[in-house]
Amino acid sequence: MRPARQHAHQHAQSRLRERRERLAGEAARLMAESGIADYHQAKLKAAQRLGIRDDASLPRNSEIEAALRQYQRLFGRDVADELQRRREAALEAMRFFRHFEPRLVGPVLEGTADARSPVMLHLHADDADAVGRFFDEHDVPAQSRSRRLRLDRHRDGEFPTWVFSADGLPFDVTVLPLDVLRQAPLSPVDEKPMRRASAAQVRQLLAGAGSGDAVYT
Repeated sequence: MRPARQHAHQHAQSRLRERRERLAGEAARLMAESGIADYHQAKLKAAQRLGIRDDASLPRNSEIEAALRQYQRLFGRDVADELQRRREAALEAMRFFRHFEPRLVGPVLEGTADARSPVMLHLHADDADAVGRFFDEHDVPAQSRSRRLRLDRHRDGEFPTWVFSADGLPFDVTVLPLDVLRQAPLSPVDEKPMRRASAAQVRQLLAGAGSGDAVYT
């Protein structure tokens, strides 16, 4: 490549990186301030606000997640308290659901939770109705929904989900077959096996009182 063409190529790549970083930062701000939970929706709205129309400039979900972490470190003064409160509530809920092999997933595990984030759990049972009966037996006023998840590159499906509140916090639990314990569903963020934590690993997180890494299963 000739020097002039190489310089033009490098300049174009630098401009592209700058646009992706700007879009990731704006998408993260929208998620933090407006309560948008969907990465795709956040990046499209950010692109509209910034007047950027080329698909190549759209950041990956993982880039937005990294920008969201940075935004919360800079501006989320109460984030650490909200995160700690939700992890403590998650551990209590996991004791409650211990017969269903619970795993913590989502923003509360990842360290990106804020005051609007639900505590998200995966429960495991081959009889999905068992969880509904469990709610009835314990007089928990949970609402039934469903969620589509990709189990691997070739399989996806709709799975029963229950939402409820406890101690002023929202909870969101999805019921998966027992064999999913061997490998987590794919994350909507990066399409890799979703990071999740057992009750013992959540206790480890709480002992460290940080938002960093856990030993995920």
